[in-house]
Amino acid sequence: MTAADQTPAPAAPGRRTLGVMLLLTVLSAVLVLTAAGRVWAEGRAGTLDVSVTGGKISELPGGLALVGLAAAVAVFAVRGVGRLAVGALTLLAGLGAAAASLAGASDSAALDSAASGKLALAGSTATEVSHTAWPWVALAGGLLLALAGLITLRHGRGWPAMGSRYEAPTRKAPARTDTPGDLWKALDRGEDPTAV
Repeated sequence: MTAADQTPAPAAPGRRTLGVMLLLTVLSAVLVLTAAGRVWAEGRAGTLDVSVTGGKISELPGGLALVGLAAAVAVFAVRGVGRLAVGALTLLAGLGAAAASLAGASDSAALDSAASGKLALAGSTATEVSHTAWPWVALAGGLLLALAGLITLRHGRGWPAMGSRYEAPTRKAPARTDTPGDLWKALDRGEDPTAV
């Protein structure tokens, strides 16, 4: 054998792009969900410090990240047009998470609400407001999820799907029953020998 014969065969392009899509989806979900649990805005309410997490500002990025994770699992269960629908859903979820993160990067309404709660005065606003970098991390995660959706739309048709053993069983035609013994054998197999 020569050295050329011993080199491993490259992975099929379909499996490689499937792996990239799965990696991007998981990475994007980790980024968005981690960022959503972190402080996005800080300020002061009188003499008290107030802060709000990304989940308090908007639940949309975290929810859409979970939609993306579900779509990554669903891609194995569907074929053809269904897989294209999953890719489109993933793309839209990523774009939605990115847009909501971008909107939340400068939002101070949730911080004002937290200030009102701390001071027990309706209409209070937070002062000395500052925003952290976590919304931008969530934005990056949303864009990665959108990229995973684009990869699914572009390459999804060539990816492997679940085998037929996972599909619903089809009804088999009952075996011909000429004798009483054949009737019993059909019943033992779970068939209805009286079905037409």
